[in-house]
Amino acid sequence: MIIFLFKTQLLTLYRGWLLTMCYILVITIANIANLASTATAITIQRDWIVVVAGEDRSKLADMNATIRRIDQLTNILAPMAVGQIMTFGSPMIGCGFISGWNLVSMCVEYLLLWKVYQKTPTLALKSAKVEESELKQLNVKKESEMKPAEGVQLIVEKDVTSFEPQEEKEVGCAARIAEPFITFRDGWVAYYNQPVFLAGMGLAFLYMTVLGFDCITTGYAYTQGLSGSVLSLLMGASAVTGIMGTVAFTWLRRKCGLVRTGLISGVAQFACLVLCVISVFMPGSPMDLTVSPFADISARLFETEPLPTIASPEVNPEMVLATGMLNLLNGSAPPAISDPEMSPEPVPLLSVSLLFAGVIAARVGLWSFDLTVTQLLQENVVESERGIINGVQNSMNYLLDLLHFIMVILAPNPEAFGLLVLISVSFVAMGHIMYFRFAQKSLGKQLFICCTPDPKAVSDSSPPGNTSTV
Repeated sequence: MIIFLFKTQLLTLYRGWLLTMCYILVITIANIANLASTATAITIQRDWIVVVAGEDRSKLADMNATIRRIDQLTNILAPMAVGQIMTFGSPMIGCGFISGWNLVSMCVEYLLLWKVYQKTPTLALKSAKVEESELKQLNVKKESEMKPAEGVQLIVEKDVTSFEPQEEKEVGCAARIAEPFITFRDGWVAYYNQPVFLAGMGLAFLYMTVLGFDCITTGYAYTQGLSGSVLSLLMGASAVTGIMGTVAFTWLRRKCGLVRTGLISGVAQFACLVLCVISVFMPGSPMDLTVSPFADISARLFETEPLPTIASPEVNPEMVLATGMLNLLNGSAPPAISDPEMSPEPVPLLSVSLLFAGVIAARVGLWSFDLTVTQLLQENVVESERGIINGVQNSMNYLLDLLHFIMVILAPNPEAFGLLVLISVSFVAMGHIMYFRFAQKSLGKQLFICCTPDPKAVSDSSPPGNTSTV
């Protein structure tokens, strides 16, 4: 009896604050891991790869494309492997496999990075330009602090040891608190002053879209009657077209140059997304402008009652379809329908077929454009600012990605998904217009002459300090 009460008490404790603390701990660790993964990706894909490739730009393009192909292959193989393990095993076995695989792959990753570091001695050396620029920045700061008079400067130079401790003590708590914000501001200013600013902003605008194989599009597909097996095949096809995009990037770059490759890729992506726009007005599309996507926002955001399931007798098909998009963020499929009388009429698949055809085909242009902007940032940003600029670029990407999630939270019903598609295509168009402006400023009248090579680098003709105007 005592053991039973003890187990009951532990179970109650686990379902209470202990479970909440476990959730908080897991989410915190995941955020830290995501931050570390982003820093590693910036270091390897935006800095190390440039040093390893040296002055050979063709080699740099091939290495960028190879890394992207590896990413696409893992996007194909990883879901297949985990899905089979969870199907024939259990979710617990699947979680154990993922945990063990992460630990093993982390060790292998660090071993390979150490081998690359050893075989590339230049990774351990700072270039003379970087040290010179860093010393210049330090000297400017010191000169501004010691500006009062020439005699004072001579005294400080003669008796540096006696003044250094006082300077360290003069740094107050407020200055230390403000230092990260100053660094943040300086990073954004440096990003704005880059000659490839418009190209980077164009890439960031592509993240403001629901036209990707994430939980949002998956949730919408479930409401349109697609099964999990069909979605897995569509994801595989998307990864294959992504690999085709990396191949197209290397071929277009050799034929037309780097800047024109981005322009051609943007046109190809937008042309494919026209299919998604057409799908909004085709039979089977749930778009209904008479249903306000912003109605009862407070009821949806602060709902305390559990959402009804399809198996509940009081739920009709219209309620199921209207509340189905609330499951977008977790990407789960609706439960199976137990009562055949409650099953809704089959939805025509023309609209959703055109939607996914456009999304899959647009992957070719998307990944080619992504590789183009990545190499532009690698080639035209000085080494001393490479980490800062790429960090700000990732921040812009995440910011626009966050905005598209907020957009879905405000309008989660399937009737509003067509409106979200139109907004997404508009942002993609704005991003490519920004890139077109960058290409026009870079190549001028030679923009549409595909046989002439690109200039050596944008930064060779204009210093990094020049400000780009939108």
